[in-house]
Amino acid sequence: MTNALPPIETLRDACTGIAEEAAREIMRIYAGDLGARDKADKSPVTDADHAAEAVILAGLRKLTPDTVIIAEEEMAAGRVPTLQDGRPFWLVDPLDGTKEFIKRNGEFTVNIALIEGGRPTLGIVLAPATETLWRGARGLGADKREGNGAFETIRTRTPPSHGLTACASRSHAIYSDLDIWFRNNNLTVADRVQAGSSLKFCLIAEGKADIYPRFGPTNEWDTAAAQGVLEAAGGEVVTTDNRPLLYGKPRFSNPHFIARSLAAR
Repeated sequence: MTNALPPIETLRDACTGIAEEAAREIMRIYAGDLGARDKADKSPVTDADHAAEAVILAGLRKLTPDTVIIAEEEMAAGRVPTLQDGRPFWLVDPLDGTKEFIKRNGEFTVNIALIEGGRPTLGIVLAPATETLWRGARGLGADKREGNGAFETIRTRTPPSHGLTACASRSHAIYSDLDIWFRNNNLTVADRVQAGSSLKFCLIAEGKADIYPRFGPTNEWDTAAAQGVLEAAGGEVVTTDNRPLLYGKPRFSNPHFIARSLAAR
């Protein structure tokens, strides 16, 4: 018989500490030789990806010994655990935005998400370079902390009357495709913000942007934690046919999706 999970607040606070420990490892490596190289699929990986993932795996296994963990570098190495039908599992991206990390532009994050019933009920997103941490948990809302400051509640906004602020990936900005989609959906975009990794979701969660359509490939560990933050802050992530973006799919691959505040529909 597997043990029940600890209360969501306990998990949130424990995962905050785990993410902070992983961030310290990342910044230690960021200060020196990154150990950058290509994986089998030609995507980049660094020593920081592996060091951060080791910290997170150890922390989560101590916190919830019976809960499956899906982690990016474990998956890349062919260590693919079997999900137990209907059981919660963790999704981990120890360093989302590896390309940004290698460019040393600071736009990379640590991501930890708990999935229950196919939905992210807890999300931790930490940007090590700026010491900014966003958290979201079902029933607890979302909050943000900068440096050694206090956590402050965050919420999505109602877009201004003159139009939406749209997010685009710094590494994947294809404005022509986005422009066509916005026009077809009768959406007026007044401003655009570029950001790497999960930061786009977090900008929407804290009311600094409104919508982020993504029409390229992503994996579940790329989006789960940030979706947890955004949904707890009053937003949503849906597929292009307006269904919730769910987790535990075959090969852990995402379809195209739209992250947005509810008021940006």
